[in-house]
Amino acid sequence: MRGRVASVNTMFVGSSNELGAFKSGLTAKIIGTVTAVVFGGCMTLATVLFTGAISPTFRKLDLREDLDAFENESN
Repeated sequence: MRGRVASVNTMFVGSSNELGAFKSGLTAKIIGTVTAVVFGGCMTLATVLFTGAISPTFRKLDLREDLDAFENESN
């Protein structure tokens, strides 16, 4: 990336990290630290399961051949 595009990308990446930290901190303050961490983990698992449930392409995806080719190429 060059020039203005790189600066806009850097701005969005930096601000997304700050917003995520704010959201996590606020959640921890409201429901407690341990509960917030457990809730975040459960929501991550729910997102993965939901994505797998609605996307047959992801369910059928088999990357073992690509992994084998990558391992053979790196050796």
